[in-house]
Amino acid sequence: MDNDLLAQLGAAAGVLGSVLLLVARSRSMFLAGLVLLGAAGLALGASTTSTTSLDRLSTPPAIAAGILAVVVLVFGAAFFTRWPATLIPIAAAVAPFRPPLDFGEDHRFLVAVATDGRIGRLLPLYLVLATAALATAFRVVRDGEVDAMPSELAYPAAFFAGLVGVSLWWSYDLPAGTDLLLFFVFPMVLLVALVGRAPVRPWLATSLLWVAVVVGGVFAAVGLWEAYTKELIFSTPRVEVGNVYQSFFRVTSLFNDPSLYGRHVIVAITVVLVAMWARRLNVWLSAVLVAFLFAGLFFSYSQSSMTALAVTAVAVVLMLGDRTSKGVVLGAAALIALVGGTAVAASVHGESIGRITSDRSRRVDVTTEVFFKHPVAGVGIGGHPAASVEISKRPSRKADFVSHTTPLTIAAELGVVGLVAYAALLVGSVLLFVRVRRVDEALGVGLGAVFLALFVHSLFYGGFFEDPIAWLVLGIGSAVLVGARGAHEPSQPAPVA
Repeated sequence: MDNDLLAQLGAAAGVLGSVLLLVARSRSMFLAGLVLLGAAGLALGASTTSTTSLDRLSTPPAIAAGILAVVVLVFGAAFFTRWPATLIPIAAAVAPFRPPLDFGEDHRFLVAVATDGRIGRLLPLYLVLATAALATAFRVVRDGEVDAMPSELAYPAAFFAGLVGVSLWWSYDLPAGTDLLLFFVFPMVLLVALVGRAPVRPWLATSLLWVAVVVGGVFAAVGLWEAYTKELIFSTPRVEVGNVYQSFFRVTSLFNDPSLYGRHVIVAITVVLVAMWARRLNVWLSAVLVAFLFAGLFFSYSQSSMTALAVTAVAVVLMLGDRTSKGVVLGAAALIALVGGTAVAASVHGESIGRITSDRSRRVDVTTEVFFKHPVAGVGIGGHPAASVEISKRPSRKADFVSHTTPLTIAAELGVVGLVAYAALLVGSVLLFVRVRRVDEALGVGLGAVFLALFVHSLFYGGFFEDPIAWLVLGIGSAVLVGARGAHEPSQPAPVA
């Protein structure tokens, strides 16, 4: 079968599976969704694999690796069947990590450790999702029940994921779109569908706090070490060249981009700030943790991360602080904005917009032109860099045309319909966090604050819906509401077999 057709059929199966998983209210819908999403993964993966690579799957090393994978899946599924409430903290712990593995037919075993500064896929998260899916399927078959996710999340998420998947059929860049569906969109749907129905225990908020602190602390510690040694573990050529010619050295920690690193550190800082203002964490301990995390963040020199942190910190105080604190924070924010704006205006006087924005203004202009040429349904998932190359007067690599702005990327790739789906999902998310806050104020504000930080960051860097943390907080919010609903429902006698 033609690879392009196989990818499109995989996308169609993934769309149907995503919708069924997210809106499922019965055992049959949920299991059908899992099967279809699994089939979609196989089809999309096969469409990107050459005949040579497929032939190597029958070799003894590949067979041995397959047997080992089955054993790991079985033991992992048994673990989550026995302790299902551990899914949320474990998923939170592994979600950011991307082992530097490179896959391809040039390698003897089709996989090797990348040695050129690249990071890999979200392999630890994929393993957790695969084992959790098997465990959840077993429990659903055994118990015959499926919890319905909150409608304010389930239906907008199904609409958005479905539209993204369908758009592969008209994507200007089918390989790029296939890659996004296979490694990000459909796995994120599975993440929110599984986490959104996971059991919630009283220790959940505390465990999430310390997972965020430990993971963020590891990233910050590595970043500080890189700042001290002036050596990067992972990077891109753009970052390496910048560090040679700039007067400052940008660190990347366990990522290949300073802004991606910064995004994960501000998540940890946000969680600590919420815990402090909610009186769940000692003020002095909070100050020490924030100081250490911010020190690691500082050397990323990520403007998008700093902006997201500032906005989120103000929002946290407005939601949890007293009247005096709110007044002080609003006054300070206004003063900082005024002084900072004046300083920036003075420092960039006479500079071109392209230079001021590190050439991002050109990307925005070209991506906007793509949107106006395809306003209704866009150029399909992953297609806007290729479409930008076609219309640009200064042709370059596709990577040089990534907009780094999530709303603009959605507009270019999904058109007005996509913007409506995007807005619906954002509104549904806010409503979800408001409901969670009524159940547990600190947890509700914490989830909302992390989501806000990622949203603001995505206005300058992009990758919002490819970030597992964004989907994870939505899933946690769903799980809290599902658990609260179950706690208030009267117990029913078990059916007689």
